Parts: sequence; structure tokens; C-alpha cells
Amino acid sequence: MVTVNIGMLHYVIDHIYGAFMYRTKISPPFFSRGWGGSKLELLERMIKDLFPEVEGQNWPPTLIQPIWRTVWETRTACLREGIFRTTCDEQLISALPPESHTARVAFLAPKRVPPQKTACVVHLAGTGDHTFDRRLRLGGPLLKQNIATMVLESPFYGQRRPMLQRGAKLLCVSDLLLLGRATIEETRSLLHWLDSEGGFGKMGVCGLSMGGVHAAMVGSLHPTPVATLPFLSPHSAVVAFCDGILRYGTAWEALREDLAVQKTVMTLEEVRQRMRNVLSLTDVTRFPIPKNPNAVIFVAATDDGYIPKHSVLELQKAWPGSEVRWVTGGHVSSFLLHNDEFRRAIVDGLNRLEWKEPSL
Repeated sequence: MVTVNIGMLHYVIDHIYGAFMYRTKISPPFFSRGWGGSKLELLERMIKDLFPEVEGQNWPPTLIQPIWRTVWETRTACLREGIFRTTCDEQLISALPPESHTARVAFLAPKRVPPQKTACVVHLAGTGDHTFDRRLRLGGPLLKQNIATMVLESPFYGQRRPMLQRGAKLLCVSDLLLLGRATIEETRSLLHWLDSEGGFGKMGVCGLSMGGVHAAMVGSLHPTPVATLPFLSPHSAVVAFCDGILRYGTAWEALREDLAVQKTVMTLEEVRQRMRNVLSLTDVTRFPIPKNPNAVIFVAATDDGYIPKHSVLELQKAWPGSEVRWVTGGHVSSFLLHNDEFRRAIVDGLNRLEWKEPSL
């Protein structure tokens, strides 16, 4: 009788998927146009602006006024889509491609319950998640528990994708940092809108893979407790692009040639080290501990070929009081098979928050 190591099988599936996606040259690699020149320098300078010297200095963010249209409506629920101008400052807006200047959101909410007795979770995109559909399917069943879902379309994705970009393959390293910084700014504004205009009694932010990194950053920076729910997420983009399977889908030679044009001659190993240094800006362990770490629940996979266990545990260690839950599987299989676990984490994270006091 042949016994199969299921964990190894999940891990192998991740590598087969990665090999198919990144080694067959079916699609272009990440960062085929290089580092991003002055845009990268701008972002390296601006990352530290996320951490204010004085508590509350970066709050409140720009208040948005989305323009809404109703997609469908039943007796018990309503799906709307909205647009608003990105809430990034002018320096960042000038660095973003024009296609990314307008943010798009989908908003699925129950109708028969007042907002102060409803929770709402903002769902952020993982790598390659260009549409609202998958995240709406994840959040849809939670309507029965009075949990609304707001889905943000990431800059560089979906209708916000630059014309020259194919799929999710960002053209420059600076685009990855821009995508993250803009996502954080827009999500903070959405949470502010849900609180001040929507009147929701509880709020959360979740995301899968890259979206989970952004969710962790937003939850860390929020001035009041929010449920923070990173799923299948590393503590830093370094893990994904320098250690995990995505390293096979990165245009290392193009990055080396871009440096050579700037009169900087490096070996490929030195290029990889420079990438580590740049992406260390995304290390969430450097971010403040969220206001209620008890409402932080990580869901991680036991045999993830993209995200090693130690990466998840590093962030849990940096945020004492947070919880890690393990699902059996790899990155790809867990993404497909464990939506119920993700929903359970959303519900439990929100249950660990107090309801907001109604305003007089």
C-alpha cells in the first residue's frame, strides 16, 4: 500500500502552479521594466511618513464621497458599486498611472438591520485578484450574520490597470510599493467613511496573500480597534519575491540591466540583495501593534509553497495577543478550499470587538 504525504502534495501543487505560471514564459515576469527610477526613490522616502511622531497625526484621512449606483437589490440585501478619486496626496497621484486615479468599490450590505448593529469588513485584493467577484463570494454568506462586505479594487488591477501592464505583472518595483501605499490610503479613507458616514457599529479589514499584508498594515495604523484578518499572508513582500515561488517569476536580469544603465554594476546575487533591502519597507513587524491585538487572527496554511510558517509566526510574535489558525493545505489549495475558515476568522475577530457607542 502506497501512503501519500498530503502536506507534501499540497506543497508540490504550489510549485507546479508556480512553474506553470512563471517558468513557462506564458506570461511576462514581474518588474520587466526595472526598478522605477525616481518613483522608487520617492516611495522609499515616503514610507516612513506612515508612522507619525505624534499619535493621531495621520488621522482623520481624506473623507471620501463615493458616487454610488445600485447593481441589484432584494428585500434583505443590496449590492452597490461606487467610485471616488484616490485619496493619495498629490506626489503619489503624480506617480500613479492615470488609470489608477479613480478608485472603485463594491458594497454588499444587509437592508433590514440598522448600521450601528451591523459590522462591515473591507476586503483587499491578493496578487492577480482583478475583480470584485471572489471577495463578494467570500463575504456574501456573512450577510446572514449582519456583516457587510466592502471590496476595494486595487490600483494597477482591474479597470485601474495601466494600459501596458499584462495581467498582474507589475512593470516596475516601484509599482509594488505604489500599489501598497495607495491601497493603505484608500482603505483608511473607506474605514473612516464606514465609521463617520455609514455609522457601522464594528469594522474590520481582511485580505488574502498580498491583500493580507495590506490588511495588517491598515489594521496596525487604525486609531481605534478594528478586526484585522490576514489570510495566507507573509510578514513582508521579501518572503514572496525573494524566498518563495514568485522569485521564479521576477525579471532579475532586467533589474540588473536597469542598474547597469545607471552605471551600477551588480551581480545577480547583489541585485537580489538590493530587492531585499527595498522590499524590507513592507515588513509589517516594523508597524505599530494594533489597538486590539486580540482581534487579529491570521489564517495560514500548513504546507504553503509561497509563504513559509516562520514568516507568519514572526508577525504573531511582533503582535502579542494575536492568534494564528492553521488550515491543512498549500497556498493554492487553501485559497480554493478554506473559505469557511476565512469566514469563521472574520466572525470571531469581529466578536472580539466592542460595539461602537451610538452618537447622541
